[in-house]
Amino acid sequence: MIPLQVSLKHKRHEGRAADTLSALEFKLAAGEFAAIVGPSGAGKTTLLKIIAGLDTRFEGRIGLAPETRLGFVFQEPRLLPWLSVADNLRLVKPDLDDDALEASLLRVGLAGQSRSYPLKLSGGMQRRVALLRAFLIRPELLLLDEPFISLDAPTAESLYTLLLDLRADIHPTTLLVTHDLREALALSDRILFVSKSPARVILDHSVNLPQRRRRDDACVAQAQAALLAEHPELLTGLSTVSPGAARTLLESV
Repeated sequence: MIPLQVSLKHKRHEGRAADTLSALEFKLAAGEFAAIVGPSGAGKTTLLKIIAGLDTRFEGRIGLAPETRLGFVFQEPRLLPWLSVADNLRLVKPDLDDDALEASLLRVGLAGQSRSYPLKLSGGMQRRVALLRAFLIRPELLLLDEPFISLDAPTAESLYTLLLDLRADIHPTTLLVTHDLREALALSDRILFVSKSPARVILDHSVNLPQRRRRDDACVAQAQAALLAEHPELLTGLSTVSPGAARTLLESV
């Protein structure tokens, strides 16, 4: 488990007059599970790419050891269609022997699928392979970029359970990007709400709910209703928290 510190002064995409990210700062404790929620176009995916080192054209600092084992699950499974499930997994762990491979697939509900090709799998099965691939390296930092988007509710719920089961073994520091507040409340310990572009943290919210809750649990619905009643414009990226209060929340982490 490793901590993460983000301090971005600004990030601007080529050809744009305005920053995508600006004055965006937060810290994650080792083993913490946080979610980032904000409007479309706020730069949430860009932030994950910067943390992962896939985008280096920014001003600021990412406090992360260079040798950190990092897992990244994207919006799409990103499996190579010409490779079998086994070969896709061995891209990240070449020494994975057949017994360990089959045991891993059994754990994620894909027993007997090692020789299958991605296009023969359902969307939910492909996402299971993508999650397994991220966990095979036993990541210290796990980045999740809306990995459950476009899935039906039962499939998404089963993947929530799988994610939490896999995470329970090694407790990686985890950062989930999602547009779904219910999902963030169901999975994470803390939610960082960001503004419209240029994104900055406008509310740092601790999730104080029972462990292993489901997206449709009454406690999740009540927490969402209470949060939006207090901050009705939160999901639009408009701040309903004074700058001083927001700073106090960030400094208390």
